[in-house]
Amino acid sequence: MDSAILPSTLLLTMLLLVGQLFFIRASTKDRTETAQLVSKQEEAILLPQLKEYFQGRSYRVAAVDPEQNQVIFEGFVRPSLFLAVFLTFLSAIGTLCLALVLSQIFPNLSTIYFGLLLLSPLSGLFYWRKAGRLEKVSLRVEPTSSNETFPSRITVVAHRDELIELQQALQLKQI
Repeated sequence: MDSAILPSTLLLTMLLLVGQLFFIRASTKDRTETAQLVSKQEEAILLPQLKEYFQGRSYRVAAVDPEQNQVIFEGFVRPSLFLAVFLTFLSAIGTLCLALVLSQIFPNLSTIYFGLLLLSPLSGLFYWRKAGRLEKVSLRVEPTSSNETFPSRITVVAHRDELIELQQALQLKQI
């Protein structure tokens, strides 16, 4: 082979592995956001619906502040088995690519390079340990002025996927 092909392939494979490491690390990143939502329902009707919704999603009431109409829910978010297996698979593919390139450059050590494949389950294990965590959802419900079409405003601090589910389930609009 041409002498420039293998080093350039090694460089591209190393870049692939760097991207893969960032992808694995990002799979456990906290994605908590704050959203301002409005509802057409009154505060007295909306609060029990919110409580029922979050209890249905395996959250429990952790704290209540009646002065500010704020409720904090807690729930354990389990890691995804599919994502753990998928990350392990991606890691195995990336490691296999590296082993193939290194075995072409240094053929006498090729068995050691293919032994690197045994490290690929570490990515799934890393995800599994970091992704399972206790999440908090903070809700603050406040009435808006009486002349508006939306009588209730909700300030929610939660994971972005939880915010999307909440908006869809209770037909809330984001401001």
